[in-house]
Amino acid sequence: MSGSSPEIEVRRSRRRRRTVSAYRDGDRIVVLIPATMSKRDEATWVADMVARLERKERRKHRSDSDLLARAARLNDLYLGGLAVPESVRWVTNQTSRWGSCTPGDRSIRLSTRLQGMPDWVVDYVLVHELAHLIEAGHTREFWAWVERYPRSERARGYLLGWSAGADVEPPSSESEA
Repeated sequence: MSGSSPEIEVRRSRRRRRTVSAYRDGDRIVVLIPATMSKRDEATWVADMVARLERKERRKHRSDSDLLARAARLNDLYLGGLAVPESVRWVTNQTSRWGSCTPGDRSIRLSTRLQGMPDWVVDYVLVHELAHLIEAGHTREFWAWVERYPRSERARGYLLGWSAGADVEPPSSESEA
């Protein structure tokens, strides 16, 4: 295996009809495909699935400083620079919320369950928590700030769908993040 490219193993399955999936097994990426797939389609799907898996892994390894920089950018874009956090970090102890904010010390914490989710979903949770630095409660004014993020509704739907798929109780509709 070269330094930058992982070893790729393709496994064909007679039971698979249409689905393709990939996962990491040590230093190698395993791509599962239907046995009937053509070599041309195989090459296309393998490249696509490897790229997807690598993107997902990059998202999982965002640092706290990456989150803080992302929050600063979102604050400038959607909240007029009014919500400046002191700290933004990942936490492992949030099982009933996606994120939380303490306006008193201007700290924001995001659940590590968000790692690996699409950037626009993490951005929504960040905007939600940043909005608490402007409006502490879930007031009409608070939701007006959150709705400035153009993918708010879509991200809420994604999080609800993820919760249902994982058989996890979603946060209450009042807080949603």
